Amino acid sequence: MDPVIIVGAGPVGLTLALALARQEVPSIVLDEGPGKDELRLARTVVLREDTAALVERLTGLPLDDAGFRWAGWRSMRRRQVMREIAFGEAAGGAAGAGDPLGAEVPRGDGPRGAVAARGTGSAWSAEGPGEGEEFNAPLHITQHALTGALREAIIHERLVKVAVHSRLDSVEQDASGVTAHTRGPDGTWWRGSYLIGCDGPRSTVRKLQDIRFPGRTAVERHAVAALRTELPWPGEALLHRMTPWRTSGPSTGEVSARPLAEDVWRLDWLLPPGKDLVTPDLLVARIRETLAGWSGGATPAYELLDTGVHTVHHRLARRWRVGRVFLAGDAAHLLGALGTQGLDEGLRDADNLAWKLALGWHHGPHPALLDSYQTERRAVVAARLRAADQALPLLRTGGGLRAYVPGAARGHDALLTDGHLGSGPLGAPGAYTGSPLMPPPAESHTPVATEPGAPVVDVRVTAEDGSFVPLRERLGRGVLLVVLIAPGTGVWARKHWVTAGVMPRLAAAVTALPHPAELLVAESYPGAAAHTVLLIRPDGHLVTALAGVRPADLYEAAEAALGGPANADAESATEAATGVRS
Repeated sequence: MDPVIIVGAGPVGLTLALALARQEVPSIVLDEGPGKDELRLARTVVLREDTAALVERLTGLPLDDAGFRWAGWRSMRRRQVMREIAFGEAAGGAAGAGDPLGAEVPRGDGPRGAVAARGTGSAWSAEGPGEGEEFNAPLHITQHALTGALREAIIHERLVKVAVHSRLDSVEQDASGVTAHTRGPDGTWWRGSYLIGCDGPRSTVRKLQDIRFPGRTAVERHAVAALRTELPWPGEALLHRMTPWRTSGPSTGEVSARPLAEDVWRLDWLLPPGKDLVTPDLLVARIRETLAGWSGGATPAYELLDTGVHTVHHRLARRWRVGRVFLAGDAAHLLGALGTQGLDEGLRDADNLAWKLALGWHHGPHPALLDSYQTERRAVVAARLRAADQALPLLRTGGGLRAYVPGAARGHDALLTDGHLGSGPLGAPGAYTGSPLMPPPAESHTPVATEPGAPVVDVRVTAEDGSFVPLRERLGRGVLLVVLIAPGTGVWARKHWVTAGVMPRLAAAVTALPHPAELLVAESYPGAAAHTVLLIRPDGHLVTALAGVRPADLYEAAEAALGGPANADAESATEAATGVRS
């Protein structure tokens, strides 16, 4: 069987190559560059907890060493900051030491802090969940550090070959595979089983397949600066909706700051619509006035490390699959306004596609399973784009309901900050609720806190060797996971209960499934009763939860998760390979 050809050596392409290698599928990564990445501190990415865990699992490296998990968002509303920030004064006197908002602002019991009445308005903080609630902050990391970790892992991966200075210029496919040609110093032909375009917004693969890429250009523009300084909120991201001190050049007044490691911050200023140039002098003036405003008057010492202008586009490819050719990452979608992180979604593309390609590579084409990649991922990204487009008019205007409805501004601020925190309609991981891989309704189905199609919670499980591991560590190996919820098992070695109760019957049912599966045991799972059986896909999405051991229902659900009964019909396989069905 020929290797999988991956076009593009960015984070998505490299992640896909490593994910395939973990499932014993070889790949060739076509990199049109020299195999190195430019060091740009102003080019950063935000990864939700599960996508950061995916990269750490594939690289074996803790990304926290190169990034920074922030505690939450401190959000400053429009009216409350008029004097407190601009002049370092609180409504009833001097601002609290070390906090331009005043140290007396109370923390509330709710998940997003409290509202405190002030003479000039109100202040509230976005600190993550309330006391007693678990909160896993997103990871903020420079893109070159992320790509570097992936490249380092690939150096030691025998199943991945990276071909540098290889620019794709043609693709042909037939019933048994794909042929690609690259130009460059060693221009040559490559033969593969599948080809995936991870080659960015101007994707050559997408153009060669004549796939439309409709959407909107320049939805938002941001001036960006990376600098080393000390702010009053170490390790805490900041969102300031309407700065009162603005004097330098065009801006909406909205500015955000995200921490990186070693006192480095990324600052973003939202620019008004248009094509106004951001000159170096204007950017330096913006930096100085912003730092002075946040620090109560004087500009603190800072070191400017990098600058840029980030333009957000919203686009969605019409098709993500043409026979044996697929699109992933920015080649398939562009999004990024209001906290929706495009790279995070690209990594989810890779995670979703890898196990489906691996199954087809090892066991032959399965058209329904491969078709489900476009169905699942395109629907999730389309929903994210719709949510952002619906929220933009509310969040980017100062009038309408925002001016008259009490609490409206705070609600809109929470919508925006939740998007950056990876929760709410703009930020929460998508669920494949309408997936063709969902099993038919079964009487034994029982509800748990995770709906079918959504990512599972990372609980501690007992593996087959008796070790206790996080559930996420068992993902990405191409096997289904069957988890039995059995309170009390955590205090006993597995050898004492593996042959007792329902375990022998469940073990026999797992062995009989139509695809390799691993049987795990957990003390508990949110919303699950004792003896609940969870069936989980290789990418960590819940297939179903069953009340007790039901071998027939478990088999039917597993078969559905694999795209239905394997189709041995040669004509269907040929149609899938040549793109007729797509």
